[in-house]
Amino acid sequence: MGRSVAQGAVGSAGPVKWYSVSSAASGPRSPIPQTARPAGASTGGGTPLTLCDRAPRVPAEHLVAALVPPPRFDAVRFDTYVPDPRQPSQQEAVSVLSEFAAGLGHAPEEKRGFFGRRARKAGKGAVDAPRGVYLDGGYGVGKTHLLASVWHAAPAAPELKAFGTFVELTHLVGALGFQQTVRTLSGHRLLCIDEFELDDPGDTVLVSTLLGRLVDEGVALAATSNTLPGRLGEGRFASADFLREIQGLSAHFRPLRIDGEDYRHRGLPAAPEPRTDAEVVRSAHATPGASLDGFGDLLEHLSRIHPSRYGSMCEGIETVCLTGVSPVPDQSTALRLVVLADRLYDREVPVLASGVPFDRLFGEEMLAGGYRKKYFRAISRLTALARDAKVHAA
Repeated sequence: MGRSVAQGAVGSAGPVKWYSVSSAASGPRSPIPQTARPAGASTGGGTPLTLCDRAPRVPAEHLVAALVPPPRFDAVRFDTYVPDPRQPSQQEAVSVLSEFAAGLGHAPEEKRGFFGRRARKAGKGAVDAPRGVYLDGGYGVGKTHLLASVWHAAPAAPELKAFGTFVELTHLVGALGFQQTVRTLSGHRLLCIDEFELDDPGDTVLVSTLLGRLVDEGVALAATSNTLPGRLGEGRFASADFLREIQGLSAHFRPLRIDGEDYRHRGLPAAPEPRTDAEVVRSAHATPGASLDGFGDLLEHLSRIHPSRYGSMCEGIETVCLTGVSPVPDQSTALRLVVLADRLYDREVPVLASGVPFDRLFGEEMLAGGYRKKYFRAISRLTALARDAKVHAA
C-alpha cells in the first residue's frame, strides 16, 4: 500500500503519525464536481485537505495522556450548565454530581464508597457500595457537559483523572493489554466514560472485568449513556452470559436520570437545507483548513480506520465539506458515522454538505431499532454543526 508519513499532534498528548493513503490502495473515488473550483483557488483557503488521505497512528504511550475532556468541553463547569426550569432532574443532577466530585479528594487506597463514604460489606458475598455514578437520559440534555464538569471539579491532579469515550477505553486495552491498562489506571482517582453503549457482547465482558478491577483499587467511576446500565444492549443481545455481565456492570453505578429536550435545538430555527455541490466545493477552497470529500468515499475510508482514531483523523480540520450525502446503506456503516459525528462535535468542527438532509441519513428500520438513540444523537449533533458552517458566495 502506497503511503507517506508526516507528523501531527493530538492536543497536548504528543505526536501522531499521519499515513497518507494512496488512491491506488483505497480504490477509485467519486469525482468531486469541478465546475465550482475557483480559478487559482486563491480566496484564502487554497487546496482543501481530504479526510480520505488520513490514517493516523497514535503511539500507545500517548493514549493515556490523551484521556482528557475534548475541546468543546474543556472550559465547561457545573456553573456553566443551564438547567431547564421545566426539568427538575437537571438541577438535581448538578447538585448530586457536585457532591460526588467533591467527595473524590480521598486517595484511591482508602476505598471509599459513593460520595466519599467508606464502603462496607454486609457479610460474606456482599458487594461494596456503588463506586460510581451513571448519567442516563436522552440525547441533548447535557450529559457530556456534566460528565466533563465532574472531571474538572474532582480535587485531583489532571494526571490522576481520565476522560474518554467507551471506544477509546476498549482501544486502550487493545493497545496496552488488559493487565497494563489496569496498572495504568489503578492509580487514578476518577475514570469518566462517555457514550457508554455496548455494541459487542465481547466488549461487555472486557469492560465489566476492567471496571471491577479498578473499583477494587479505589477508582471512582462516572459514565454517560442514553440507556440505563441494566438495560445496555437491550434489543440487540439476549444471551444469558451477556445479561449476567450487564448486571455486574450495573452494580458499580448509582443511576441518575436526566430528563429534558435536546438543548442543541431549543428555540433555534429549523436545520439548514443542504447546499449544492458547487457551493460546498467553492466553500472548501475558500476556507483555510477545510477538508473536502465525497460522502461515499468517506464512508468507505471509515471502514478501514479504527473508530478510536477518528478524533486524531479530524485534528487540524477547521470545516468538513462533504458532497453527495446519501442515506447510509447498513448498520455497520451507520455506527461508524455516529462515532465520526461525535468526534467532530467534540472538536466543534462545522460540517457543510450537499445531498440529503442529515435527518434522512438513517432509514426507518434503523431509527426503530436497538441503536436508535445513537442515530438520533448523531442527527442532532450533525445538525448543530451544519448551523455553524459558513457558505462562501460565488
